[in-house]
Amino acid sequence: MKDKFNNAIGPQVRTPKAGQGKIIPLLAAASFLGGLEAATQFFASTLQYHDTLGPNFHNLYAPWSILSWAGKWYSESPEAFMRAGGLGITVTTVSLLVLAIAKMVQANSSKINPYLHGSARWANKKDIQDAGLLPRPGKMKDVLLGRKIEAQEGVYVGAWLDQKGKLHYLRHNGPEHVLTYAPTRSGKGVGLVIPTLLSWPHSAVITDLKGELWALTAGWRKQHARNKVLRFEPATLRGSVRWNPLDEIRIGTEFEVGDVQNLATLIVDPDGKGLETHWHKTSQALLVGVILHALYKAKNEGTIASLPEVDAILADTNKPIAELWMEMTTYAHVNGHVHPVVGASARDMMDRPEEEAGSVLSTAKSYLALFRDPVVAYNVTRSEFSIKDLMNFDDPVSLYIVTTPNDKPRLRPLVRILINMIVRLSAGKVEFEHTQSGVRPKKMYKHRLLGLLDEFPSLGKLEIFQESLAFLGAYGLKFYMICQDINQLKSRETGYGLNEAITSNCHIQNAFPPNRIETAEHLSKLTGQTTVVKEQITTSGRRLNALLNQMSRTTQEVQRPLLTPDECLRMPGPIKDSEGLIKEAGDMVIYVAGFPAIYGKQPLFFQDPVFSARAAIPAPKVSDKLRVVAELREEEQIRLEEAS
Repeated sequence: MKDKFNNAIGPQVRTPKAGQGKIIPLLAAASFLGGLEAATQFFASTLQYHDTLGPNFHNLYAPWSILSWAGKWYSESPEAFMRAGGLGITVTTVSLLVLAIAKMVQANSSKINPYLHGSARWANKKDIQDAGLLPRPGKMKDVLLGRKIEAQEGVYVGAWLDQKGKLHYLRHNGPEHVLTYAPTRSGKGVGLVIPTLLSWPHSAVITDLKGELWALTAGWRKQHARNKVLRFEPATLRGSVRWNPLDEIRIGTEFEVGDVQNLATLIVDPDGKGLETHWHKTSQALLVGVILHALYKAKNEGTIASLPEVDAILADTNKPIAELWMEMTTYAHVNGHVHPVVGASARDMMDRPEEEAGSVLSTAKSYLALFRDPVVAYNVTRSEFSIKDLMNFDDPVSLYIVTTPNDKPRLRPLVRILINMIVRLSAGKVEFEHTQSGVRPKKMYKHRLLGLLDEFPSLGKLEIFQESLAFLGAYGLKFYMICQDINQLKSRETGYGLNEAITSNCHIQNAFPPNRIETAEHLSKLTGQTTVVKEQITTSGRRLNALLNQMSRTTQEVQRPLLTPDECLRMPGPIKDSEGLIKEAGDMVIYVAGFPAIYGKQPLFFQDPVFSARAAIPAPKVSDKLRVVAELREEEQIRLEEAS
């Protein structure tokens, strides 16, 4: 049998259709049954037989009963059977006539295709449940602080009002990543970030401008989520945990050169624009050799290598730089021999013309200027935690990276190094295990890790971040990224460019009312195209006439975006008081790949008694420390105190 031509559009492809050819025969059969039923009931009511003799008019009989009765008693009451038969024929004829007229009207009527130009629509409750943002019916409820809450875990991506006006929190707990578009002062902190941190029980890395998130969420995470809370604030001497990037170099292994090359690239490329010039490339090669030399020298002599120490080696005023090159080519790094990479780096500098070598050296030293700040140097000389601790410590670990607005630009290279190392060292070798459903990655960690990065494009382009985002979920990493608008993400100078892969690797994109038309256009395209039926009425005749001479009515399918850019720009935002504080939530849109868009509301943590109680828990005065480090030498401590 030849298949019918399939030109279904949108959802019709998988929507089962009722067979159009079967409806008419079924209705015709129903007409005949109706005629038989009318004849049967009429005959029963006419004769008014008792149950002992036959039919009873108080009962409802099967339609075909008239046929069996005619076989038994037609000779006794032929006139009654004829009247009943006439009624049955009349009912059948009228029914068939009505059916024919309806079929004629249907054939002459226009047929509307609601999917002709697009099938986009707003999500309903079932769609949201299928997307995994709402618990399905029948799930257990938890009681917390006297209030029932839905038993759902994960990060908060928005809220949704049902038809009864009840607000439902939308949460996502899968391994996929989330991308948020939220302008400044739009409520992303009080609506998404703080609720997430006041409910996420696993490890987390948080970029915290001004330290507000630490103040509101660290207390609950430490006391009730059983997290070790680390506050890494490299520009202060009070309450910060310390971390030395060179302690993360896997020295003496096959990974040492790659680790140092990645670190050196981040140092000489603080904006993520790539090694574009000759001086970038040569200074990166120089830093690779010097860092490896400092690491092996510290290992052999029982000291600690650090980036301030690397800067001190290159800027030593008591020793000519030529002595450093000679030392690097003669020092016994490994088993009494010079490390080949260190020796090659020093030999390269010795072979350069004096002016070029001086320029390469000065370029390399310029990128280490941050570590001449004694406060920053103090915080990056020892390590009181390691990257591996974030996912493999006995307890979950929450790392708050705190930078004040004044220090944010100069501390960006250090923050980039930290984020880059978290991604690289947490996404190492993967092992697989066989299950009933197939092969899946084997869990190699104790705790999942949430990366909550506010305004992450301001860190500059992190190439490893863009490249590895697609598979980080297999390693237990989930990233929640927030940017102001699409332009900040796609910027060629400070972002990931027009061909960025961040949006492609984010399963969920949610947005507050945007400020820029480019973001509104992007959100409109994500929402999709829908089909609207437009009705047009044409009249003729004088308006003062009692009856118009002629009126025609036409319908037409028209295409339009489900959410136009103009409507997106005019979405109701949060209502604020005279001091700029949010009083009432605004609207937002949540996009989940493969599901209709959700038109939702912004959740506000201070309107929820559970979150308000959690946020009121005071934050620790000082950071936790996971590792004990040796105290500074007395002369170093005195110098640091004098500098501060």
